[in-house]
Amino acid sequence: MKILGIDIGTTTVSVAMTDTETGKLLARETVEHNSFLQSSKPEQKLQDPERIYEIVRELLIKQQKENGLPDGMGFTGQMHGMLYVDASGKAVSPLYTWQDGSGEIPLENGKTCAELLQGVGAAASGYGVVTHFYLQNKGQIPKDAVRMTTISDYIAMRLCENTVPVIGLDMAASWGCFDLQKQEFLYEALEQAGVDTSYLPEVRKGHFLVGETRAGVPVMGSIGDNQASLFGSVRDLKDTVLLNVGTGSQVSLVTERFIECSGSVELRPCTENSYILVGASLCGGRAYAMLEQFYREAAETEERLYSRMQEQAEKFIEKYGKEAAWKVDTTFSGTRSDPSHRGMIAGIGVENFHPSALTVGVICGILNELHEQYEQMCQLTGKKATRLTGSGNGIRRNSLMRRLAEEMFKMPMEIPEYEEEAAYGAALTAGKLVAAM
Repeated sequence: MKILGIDIGTTTVSVAMTDTETGKLLARETVEHNSFLQSSKPEQKLQDPERIYEIVRELLIKQQKENGLPDGMGFTGQMHGMLYVDASGKAVSPLYTWQDGSGEIPLENGKTCAELLQGVGAAASGYGVVTHFYLQNKGQIPKDAVRMTTISDYIAMRLCENTVPVIGLDMAASWGCFDLQKQEFLYEALEQAGVDTSYLPEVRKGHFLVGETRAGVPVMGSIGDNQASLFGSVRDLKDTVLLNVGTGSQVSLVTERFIECSGSVELRPCTENSYILVGASLCGGRAYAMLEQFYREAAETEERLYSRMQEQAEKFIEKYGKEAAWKVDTTFSGTRSDPSHRGMIAGIGVENFHPSALTVGVICGILNELHEQYEQMCQLTGKKATRLTGSGNGIRRNSLMRRLAEEMFKMPMEIPEYEEEAAYGAALTAGKLVAAM
């Protein structure tokens, strides 16, 4: 069976044509969507949903010409973000991404929307329900808006020419204020807090088909990119810890039981009989990209410096040891629980005053945040993972990061065969659904 997986990420769109019976990847492509919009408000992180839709449509046409019509499609994409649609199913707002900081802007009462919803359930700036509450308070919900949806669910419904959005558990839970055990939003508590819940879409349980394209291709409703990356990267869900380093970064560990979480670790839906413990960094791989940009600005060059950074960092460790590196807290974008938190650099001395001490420190800082979250997961579950898998370009393209992760987690790291892990995972999941139906 030939299934096309589509991953709508923060900066790119990836497609993966997959033979789901053999697991072989038949074709793949990744393009930058360059959809960020300028805003007069620095806290807003907005994208153009119509530009993303057109890019996806062009990729689908190209794949169909080169590889034929697929037997099905599976969607995944960036979580937490939201947009509004009208009664015809068309977007009437920008996409408010997971990076949006509106939820941390104080209202007239001095409280932020993230603070006001903390008592309802998991809520943080960038979560869809929090963003919606802020826009509601500011009177900025478009007049013709009738429902909210995610970007990947929006693209899926447009391809099927649906007018009413529906979303799965993965995406619904990522918006916050969601009861995982009852598998529904905390409607009563949200309404008591003043949130207009009429914009929340229907939540579907399990994996589901959202409809068919004009050509008759069945389309699976979107699963979260965290879940899709897990399905596309990990052979054994039960005992593997997954590190994903991309624009952000995540550490994921599957558990079969419901666990109350707090702090930097949260519980997300996985399969019908399991959950994922997730620790997510808001900066993650972006911290390393920022450092490379910093070096380029200092050198006044447009040449990419990643390979030189890695080469010099490896020489530094060989000569001085990684313990001599600067101590870098890479929470440059804050944390979910404290968005105002900022990173720090310490441990600078005459003997280690080298650019590479900073480079090694940033890599270790990214990994330290993930490892601390993993240790919390071990305490919550009472066990440690026996396998370590790495995914995302930050891991794939940086052999030093992989080596340091292996040392920190005390396990050899496996790298998935295919780079487009989330798109591939979406294809595998959709393949099972289409085959069953």
